[in-house]
Amino acid sequence: MSLPSYPDPSYSGPPSPGPDPYGDQGPAPRNGLALAALILGLLACVFFWTVAGGLLFGLLAVVFGIIGALRARQGRAPRKVMAIIGGVLGALGLIASVVLLVWVVNVVGSQEFKDYERCVDRSSGQAAEDRCTDDLIDELTN
Repeated sequence: MSLPSYPDPSYSGPPSPGPDPYGDQGPAPRNGLALAALILGLLACVFFWTVAGGLLFGLLAVVFGIIGALRARQGRAPRKVMAIIGGVLGALGLIASVVLLVWVVNVVGSQEFKDYERCVDRSSGQAAEDRCTDDLIDELTN
């Protein structure tokens, strides 16, 4: 009995497993920009009152949302709806921050606020400052 010589020319290697039963196509495509847009959009809606937070987070959410939606539209990434929702939330936070900023600038520049500042400067004590604050609120609401 003779042993086969190595390498054996009749050996073709291990049997091939055939088609993949799980349909593995490699790593799934991701759309990190859609997730970033959604998170930033939520932050913009929550922190719109800080103005800088609403403006910064809102603007970034809109930009990332647009880019993520374009990538999804071209078929290069999933989660188009997530990107759109993130962009919309970012736009809402951005708009709310701008409206709040305009309102604050308008109030601070008003004659009523200047009268309030003069009243507080002339007041002596917390009770007088509270009356000044009440007068300002009455002026702004009427």
